[in-house]
Amino acid sequence: MEQPRPKFTSVLFPASPRTIPFRRGIRIALRTAHILTGGVLLGGYIFDEPNSILEPWLWWTIITGLLLFAVDLYATLAILFELHAVAVLVKITLLSLAFVLWDHRVSLLIMALVIGSISSHMPGRFRHKLVFFGSRFAESQRRV
Repeated sequence: MEQPRPKFTSVLFPASPRTIPFRRGIRIALRTAHILTGGVLLGGYIFDEPNSILEPWLWWTIITGLLLFAVDLYATLAILFELHAVAVLVKITLLSLAFVLWDHRVSLLIMALVIGSISSHMPGRFRHKLVFFGSRFAESQRRV
């Protein structure tokens, strides 16, 4: 017989992911804004635009990325153990390194873009593959 899960665990890691109304549309809008702002930011760095022009684009890239990730986290924190979330954490690390390794910011942003593109477009069976704690949580079956 399966043991009941503690209330705290059930809230953070529900047996089936929570959903919000219009989730698909929200994710599409956030992803579009994220790609747009990130593209302007990368292009600005490539063409050596001044930071005063690029700073708002940087903040909007960060905000849209965090909101996109928050929509996924709301469903279940189990996604933190999926390959997709590992890719997000690697992208955050690369973007953080851009502040420290300023002369390499274009290369770091390009790496983040490539990782983001690959992780967003790989088949769901890989994207939602549990990298950690695979025996404790169910893999997400969501398509978007």
